Amino acid sequence: MSESRTQLTEMADGLFAELRGHGFDAIWPRLEEAGFGLLLLPEANGGFGGDFGDLAAVMRLAGFHALAAPLGEHILTQWLLSKGGLAGEGFTALAGGLSTPVPWGRHASKVLVPVGGELFLASGAVTEGASPVGESRDTIVFDMDSAESLDIEADPLGLIAFLRVCQTAGTLDAALALAVDYCSQRVQFGRTLSQFQAVQHSIALLASEAAAVNCAATGVAEAIDRGDAAFEIAAAKLRTNTAIKIGCALAHQVHGAIGFTQEYPLNELTRRMMGWRSEGGNDSYWSARIGGQAIAWGSEGLWEELTRRTDPRS
Repeated sequence: MSESRTQLTEMADGLFAELRGHGFDAIWPRLEEAGFGLLLLPEANGGFGGDFGDLAAVMRLAGFHALAAPLGEHILTQWLLSKGGLAGEGFTALAGGLSTPVPWGRHASKVLVPVGGELFLASGAVTEGASPVGESRDTIVFDMDSAESLDIEADPLGLIAFLRVCQTAGTLDAALALAVDYCSQRVQFGRTLSQFQAVQHSIALLASEAAAVNCAATGVAEAIDRGDAAFEIAAAKLRTNTAIKIGCALAHQVHGAIGFTQEYPLNELTRRMMGWRSEGGNDSYWSARIGGQAIAWGSEGLWEELTRRTDPRS
């Protein structure tokens, strides 16, 4: 890890821990003051000059601390607007498509939305909605007559998928930490739960799922920085959705009934992850994408492409 990324994550870790449990109105001014929107912008343009590895590290911490704000979307929209030669006022949201719920859409001055392969800066009438954990997921009927085209190539749905992979990595780590702590303290039949082999096995499986998503997030970030991440995003989102299903069940299993209580922090983590499974494309969408790519490469080309994409020398 570079010195700049270490400083970035140390700052983010402390700030996100402080903001945990607060709502959007309390969180957003602190995030803007910290300058996260400049993360991906070049230093020549007054930005941090960071890469997608930096963004992955920040979003993992946002997931770990259950940050209730569209930090990743804000960073990405500022980057996309800069590439398109436009400037956004306040918070600009990111939509995966015209008909998909927009995270934190009610708080946005404008929304970046893809239409027919192009990316537009638009606004419209908002119908408020909520995710399983109660965060803003709003339906917007866009006024495309007044929308501005950015005239750049981008895959907002894939970028949202990348954010959810990174957030899930941190959230699974947080669920694992809760499980380990609980099982180390809870006593049954004269022994802590962590001393029972079946519980140890469940925690090991949960740790494996968390590690898999962390690896997937790192792989996607590296692929985006190389310039071609379509295959990695599809594979990572599918693997992450599987990890969410397995990991949430394991975390609640080792906690028993207490994990389902509203006051205990586990349900905040697991409800958030279950909502992310359908955001940034669901299993069917990414399965079709990755299957189509595999067919296009063919049996021999698939292996060659996989080895090339994971070879640091290529």
